[in-house]
Amino acid sequence: MVDVTGFRNAMARLGGAVSVITTDGPHGRFGFTASAVCSVTDSPPTLLVCMNRASTSNAHFKNNGVLCVNVLSAALQDISGVFSNREMNSEQRFAATSWTTLESGSPVLEEALVNFDCRIAQVHEVGSHSIFYCEVLHIKQGDAEEGLMYFNRAYHRLCESSKAAF
Repeated sequence: MVDVTGFRNAMARLGGAVSVITTDGPHGRFGFTASAVCSVTDSPPTLLVCMNRASTSNAHFKNNGVLCVNVLSAALQDISGVFSNREMNSEQRFAATSWTTLESGSPVLEEALVNFDCRIAQVHEVGSHSIFYCEVLHIKQGDAEEGLMYFNRAYHRLCESSKAAF
């Protein structure tokens, strides 16, 4: 069996886009920072979002049944910190920037690289995390040209000029 520390160190080498995942509905408005987001299928368009089961907002996401994946541009790195700060409450986090809504009613970060407005279609519990399978209801693309990646426990900018020919 692989030990937890070894697994975490290895996973730090698997880079991922940084997103703020948000929800709103009868059970309140909540959000968290995540890099564990990926596509599942394009028919129907579906994303996978992982969330720690110990999070105080986990049940609220499940009960609202909707969420928005707000993929951060490099210019929004500070928003990642705001939504991962455990000392801030939900109201304080959302006051840090401008929000709107789309079809699901979940908060949509206006300046995001891209927003995936979703309905939570299924939830699976695996170990310490809930895995949300999210059917995409609407996509809104922003104008930013630099993405924000998390790799080896640090933020990195990813821009189109860094494309390499293979």
